[in-house]
Amino acid sequence: MRRSKRLVSEINVTPFVDVMMVLLIIFMVTAPMMTEGLDVDLPETRAVDTLPTETDNMILTIRKDGALFLDEYAVSDADLQDKLQMLVKAQNKQLFLRADKDVPYGLVVNVMGQVRAAGIERLGVIALHEEDQNRSQRR
Repeated sequence: MRRSKRLVSEINVTPFVDVMMVLLIIFMVTAPMMTEGLDVDLPETRAVDTLPTETDNMILTIRKDGALFLDEYAVSDADLQDKLQMLVKAQNKQLFLRADKDVPYGLVVNVMGQVRAAGIERLGVIALHEEDQNRSQRR
């Protein structure tokens, strides 16, 4: 009796699944650490609503040194109006202004004028609630 040797053509997927699970866990742990924000010391106010979480909004940030950012991307003062028309007005997005509390009032008014000149009529302002500010100072 002669036995024929047959090749096993099955793939063992267990090691593949193990590797995928490890990679998934690594990405789940490291993804929240990869987000970067701009360091802005927001002013305090008593009545603040939470910022909408939809993707149909953009944030215009003015840092303490006067640098402008549209979301996380730096924008020059000369290009601000064109970028606002292209990225906010044309795409019908809501714009929020976030300025450091040490930014001169004149600069904030100048930026708000450029927002208005770009054709954006509604502008939200981001601030911290007084209780949130007090909690963050205690830490």
